[in-house]
Amino acid sequence: MSDTIAKVCVIGAGTMGAGIAAQVANAGVPVLLLDIVRDAEDRNAVAAGAVAKMLKTEPAPFMSKAAAKLVEVGNIEDDLARVAECDWIVEAIVERIDLKQALYEKIEAVRRPGTAVSSNTSTIPLAHLTEGRSETFARDFLITHFFNPPRYMRLLEIVSAPQTDAALVARVADFADRRMGKTIVHAKDTPGFIANRVGTFWIQAAINAAFELGLTVEEADAIAGKPMGVPKTGVFGLVDLVGIDLMPHLQKSLTGTLAKDDPYQAISAIPPLIERMIADGYTGRKGKGGFYRLNREAGKRKEAIDLTTGEYRPVVAPASLPGAAAKGDLAALLSVPGKVGAYAWAILGATLSYAASLVPDAADDVIGVDTAMKLGYNWTYGPFELIDKIGAAKLAERLAAEGKPVPPILGLAGERSFYRVEDGKRQFLGLDGDYHDVVRPAGVTLLADVKLTAKPLVKTGSAALWDVGDGVAALEFAGKMNALDGEVMKAIGLAIPIVSEKFKALVIYNEGSNFSAGANLGLAMFALNIAAWGEIDKLVAGGQEAYKALKYAPFPVVSAPFGMALGGGCEILLNSDAVQAHAETYTGLVECGVGLVPGWGGCGEMIDRLRSAAGMPKGPMPAVAKVFETVSTATVSKSAAQAKEIGFLRPNDGVTMNRDRLLADAKAKALSLVDGYQPPKPPEFRLPGPSGRTALDMAVKGFQKRGLATEYDGVVSGYLADVLTGGEADLVDTVTEADLLALERKAFAKLVRDPRTQARIEHILDTGKPLRN
Repeated sequence: MSDTIAKVCVIGAGTMGAGIAAQVANAGVPVLLLDIVRDAEDRNAVAAGAVAKMLKTEPAPFMSKAAAKLVEVGNIEDDLARVAECDWIVEAIVERIDLKQALYEKIEAVRRPGTAVSSNTSTIPLAHLTEGRSETFARDFLITHFFNPPRYMRLLEIVSAPQTDAALVARVADFADRRMGKTIVHAKDTPGFIANRVGTFWIQAAINAAFELGLTVEEADAIAGKPMGVPKTGVFGLVDLVGIDLMPHLQKSLTGTLAKDDPYQAISAIPPLIERMIADGYTGRKGKGGFYRLNREAGKRKEAIDLTTGEYRPVVAPASLPGAAAKGDLAALLSVPGKVGAYAWAILGATLSYAASLVPDAADDVIGVDTAMKLGYNWTYGPFELIDKIGAAKLAERLAAEGKPVPPILGLAGERSFYRVEDGKRQFLGLDGDYHDVVRPAGVTLLADVKLTAKPLVKTGSAALWDVGDGVAALEFAGKMNALDGEVMKAIGLAIPIVSEKFKALVIYNEGSNFSAGANLGLAMFALNIAAWGEIDKLVAGGQEAYKALKYAPFPVVSAPFGMALGGGCEILLNSDAVQAHAETYTGLVECGVGLVPGWGGCGEMIDRLRSAAGMPKGPMPAVAKVFETVSTATVSKSAAQAKEIGFLRPNDGVTMNRDRLLADAKAKALSLVDGYQPPKPPEFRLPGPSGRTALDMAVKGFQKRGLATEYDGVVSGYLADVLTGGEADLVDTVTEADLLALERKAFAKLVRDPRTQARIEHILDTGKPLRN
């Protein structure tokens, strides 16, 4: 179905329009980006400037420079007729209905009938947008509300009208899902749709309550952040991030379209202090500061604004929340005496009851509301999941006791929860009062669902093995940050004979925040502090043994990374038969950053694949030099596409755009390798030896002279160079994989005993940042 969208046109090259165009290009689909003419000499300057800006923006809208080449720029005056070449036209101009309607009139005159036309509006009802248009145009029109930044925010709200062609909606939704990586929530044609309507109410309620209860911004963010499953920025930090000046725009739009008796109307007034901040340029991180700022005149001291006086002062850490309240127990949080419990109730009572009132007016069911808030505002739990933590009956009882309206859906639930697990299936409470199975889209397999009915085949302290169906097993990392330790290596050792006997293939996959942050440095630091060198040496040797056991297992091994796959996490990928990576995979061999070298086979694997890479010059030195450059600088890919360019992934490794489809895609890739599978043969190398080591040392000294590398960087790079060049081997010698593994172990053992490496490890554990010593 998605193959029918072969080219897209985006009209409007502002932040959102340009970002949508970039994500289409990231999907490998050509896109035409149009905007107005502002320069008579360079009539495409606006769109071209947007592309140029995105190539310099961090975080990058493009996943690779190659993707940027798929964006063709033009202008509305000269090139609008070219929308006839496109299968989907996305309008992303300013939020003015008159300008949008005038543009639609022009589009209708030149587009092909049956071509999808959508608006990225976040506030204007669909029924207003199509006023004056033909029935044919209205049939092909819908709203596709992306969230900023379009590359990284997974939510896409789709709004259609009764007359909209259902097949066309399905075609756009399928393309956005599979090719653009979006999770689709079908919203009703109501003001603000779902996420922004709840999100704007939540932010306004939280800010108003902080003023009314006399909280500091630090206290408010500590209560309304992590304990409620909200990003650690909290509310004030979040508003700083997205821009304080966005508040009045959303307020104006919603108050102008919502019913006069909507609860948002009563809380929507922007506090005078915030109006003053905006007028003075204090619009958040993009401005001179916001509720928080860095005072550069005071040595970049972090300051917060006093909500009473409007003056900045040094940030003051709030008092810790008591016990269970700090760990997400909402009942405990609400029961904390004084302003903590009062503030928590002011937010939760108002926001959760408001969200509950939107079903079925804004969303068909509770799942739509929860998904919208989790993916659109990065909440850990959706509103109805939060209600389950409190209890629908208790929430309704407190609302009623305070004389506040009780949404009907709370009465429908009564003492029941909105979600439950029954017969191994996750279910939700429907508006008919019955529970219904949560149905995943076709092609989506989640390990979380598998766990509802299955028990692990193997389980250790940091990993587990699961039967995920179709003759495929999945090895899951399960420690903190999915860090790798002896328990992971033990699980690998236990898994291989089970998979060999009972399964066709193995997928390495999990559903944490990241694939793996690498070796467990906390355990390593503990061992260093007690000089348990034998344990560290054992971990390195055990990791090498486990990784090579995976590489030479009698069945295909496919890794399915996402997020961070660093150090040992990257080496898992390098030792796999194939990789099916999520598009947002950030991988690299980062050991040099903590004063070490790759110890689980990464050096040999990188040389082996780069020496046969397209365009790599022949001979023993080019591949070695390229690996040295990549590893010594702790290079990390900023996408799966870039990982292919660097060499961490092979050209034929798969990339999945939608995170929820990763396991199913990895299974399919693993099964495609089963017929006729033979383990790889161990590689042999001709490496440059001491002469190559000298050349690499000279390169490092050049970086040191330019101030780009420290003295100890040179020491660490020297050990890395020794491994990559084969130690004392000569050009005529054959260096085996085992030889390189031995060199890795030797270098690792020497570096880990160096106090400067130990200082680097301790620093990154304490601060999360590398130490340049």
